[in-house]
Amino acid sequence: MRLFVALPIPDEVASTLWPLQGGVPGARWQKREQLHLTLRFIGEVDGHEMGLIDDALAGIMAPGFTLQLKATGSFGGNTPRDLWAGVAPNEKLSHLQKKIESACQRIGLESDGRRFTPHVTLARLKHAPFGAVGSWLTQYGLYASPEFEADSFCLYSSKLTTDGSIYRIEKEYPLYF
Repeated sequence: MRLFVALPIPDEVASTLWPLQGGVPGARWQKREQLHLTLRFIGEVDGHEMGLIDDALAGIMAPGFTLQLKATGSFGGNTPRDLWAGVAPNEKLSHLQKKIESACQRIGLESDGRRFTPHVTLARLKHAPFGAVGSWLTQYGLYASPEFEADSFCLYSSKLTTDGSIYRIEKEYPLYF
């Protein structure tokens, strides 16, 4: 099973992302069920490891918080590979992500070594013209979603297909208020 930990994106926020999806040749836009904010990529695990991960995540006590998506960007520099909506700075989000990372490392999962950059992936790019990406970033750079409450985080499974990934929530973990 291929797993990751993420915050789900509520429908009222997802609906504000649809107007951003267009204008970039070669972009494969994410479907509604693919929108999430990754907190920790885990990768391939077996059933026993999934049980350990579930136990570790279930033991996390962290407060819920209000969150806002803000601004847009791309990963890949001069060869952009993803378009995303960013997240307004949020200490409680960073705190939760660190707790998840710590819980995963305590059960033996290695860190991927990347700095946490909170975002919601909007499109995967393949040979997208750099100018089109720049125009898109200029047009939507000031994007801001309504604020929303993060009252839980989830363990997702991911199945790779030729039409993109299929994500399924395996477990949900509440945050307290």
